[in-house]
Amino acid sequence: MSGKFLNEIEKRRTFGIISHPDAGKTTLTEKLLLFGGAIQMAGAVKSRKTSNHALSDWMAIEKDRGISVTTSVMKFNYHDYEINLLDTPGHQDFSEDTYRVLTAVDSALMVIDSAKGVETQTTKLMEVCRMRNTPIITFINKLDREGLDPLDILADIEEKLQIECAPLSWPIGMGKGFKGVYNLYRKELNLFTPSQDTRPEDHTVVSDINDSKLDQLLGVDADKLREDIELLEGAANPFEYEEYLKAGQTPVFFGSAINNFGVRELLDAFVELSPPPGPRPTQTREVSPEETAFSGFTFKIQANMDPAHRDRIAFFRICSGKFTRGMRVKHHRLGKDISLSNATVFMAQNRENVEEAYPGDIIGIHNHGTIKIGDTFTDKEELKFTGIPNFAPEHFRKVILRNPLKIKQLQKGLVQMAEEGAVQLFRPIIGNDYVLGAVGVLQFEVTMTRLKAEYGVDAEYVPMNFSLARWVTSENKVQLREFEKKNQANLAFDAEGHLSYLADGMWRLSHTMELFPDIVFHKTRESV
Repeated sequence: MSGKFLNEIEKRRTFGIISHPDAGKTTLTEKLLLFGGAIQMAGAVKSRKTSNHALSDWMAIEKDRGISVTTSVMKFNYHDYEINLLDTPGHQDFSEDTYRVLTAVDSALMVIDSAKGVETQTTKLMEVCRMRNTPIITFINKLDREGLDPLDILADIEEKLQIECAPLSWPIGMGKGFKGVYNLYRKELNLFTPSQDTRPEDHTVVSDINDSKLDQLLGVDADKLREDIELLEGAANPFEYEEYLKAGQTPVFFGSAINNFGVRELLDAFVELSPPPGPRPTQTREVSPEETAFSGFTFKIQANMDPAHRDRIAFFRICSGKFTRGMRVKHHRLGKDISLSNATVFMAQNRENVEEAYPGDIIGIHNHGTIKIGDTFTDKEELKFTGIPNFAPEHFRKVILRNPLKIKQLQKGLVQMAEEGAVQLFRPIIGNDYVLGAVGVLQFEVTMTRLKAEYGVDAEYVPMNFSLARWVTSENKVQLREFEKKNQANLAFDAEGHLSYLADGMWRLSHTMELFPDIVFHKTRESV
């Protein structure tokens, strides 16, 4: 194993940005790209009427609504680090996509609105991170507006998210009186001129908090800052690196992403503190990134990123070994060798071919319908990476096709979107209906919009009286046959051919479970 290989792993940082909707996650994503030099001008995220939409929100419905509904993958360099940034959907209806993304990262960046504190979706996303002990850095955003007292926000995070806070920067004022942040980690003050579109240059750096220059710059705020820091030294938790890596403590930064305040402090500390690629579990053993044998898994499929080419891209996390263009790997679910000849890296919807990549990198593989979420690829050993589940849907709609001549396009569109994991497709045992299942109702609207825009299919959906689904398995084949015979009206096959039971409520499910004790009803299903 060469020193260059180990060095390449060490300088990778792969992380996801998570937040409740409207906390400023997409804005912060853009500003990180701006500071990383990946873009020269930020899109005006708030200005829906302009053509400048956030670079990471490329899908038409995202532009119309101003929300992120798919995960964007972006790669950029910062200092000596290679950063893979995954911007996840904030909207709760798309939490499945976010969950799967969090299986592919080594750490997370949590964005919180300073006026609202911890919100419901943040709590849910935190639970997902906790299941995997994902280290989290927190950015308290929107200090340019009046909000909660910084100490109250820290208390809110500790109480609701059950994680210790260690502030590494501190705001100077808020709202109209917000002047910047003091970097507790480096013990220096950086004052910037507010700038929404371009990278600001440093104007002033004060490294001693008792320097009289601080009074000239901040006026009465200088004494308040000194008091706050003295209070923090006595009351706040000191930063403990090992606790952060174990997800027991979160370093906290304050700022205003829209005005570029605090973003550089955040990014500087992030690349230094966040972990490089770590080991990954498989069904048989743990895979270290330092192994020279190549391995990786697919955590996301996205159709029609380039509508002109009707393409499908499989997003692929490299777990070990070095990727080189044109290499042959084994696709284990199919048992076939394939050539990775046209892999790409992403800058939102822009992409370029990649010649080589290392553990931690996210690459895109062109997919002609053969790659599914959770698929493992290696150049040698047969492996299956674990922890990439499908969730049982809670909302169901029947698809009505307005033009029967478009049935083939409808089938193709629904199958491809089901492969992405955005919706789940069920075909009832009785009849020819197409039933969509989703964790959130907004997914149906997105599906219909995309069917029309990407596949030329004019369709609508109507409600069904189902409210939950369970995948069913049993080792008792006699009881399984009896179960299938008695419950035909409630049975369907999902897009991958797994038998599913659809029920109109928990009472119906509980009653059926009592009648058929040897049938196992699964709320999640591991991607196979």
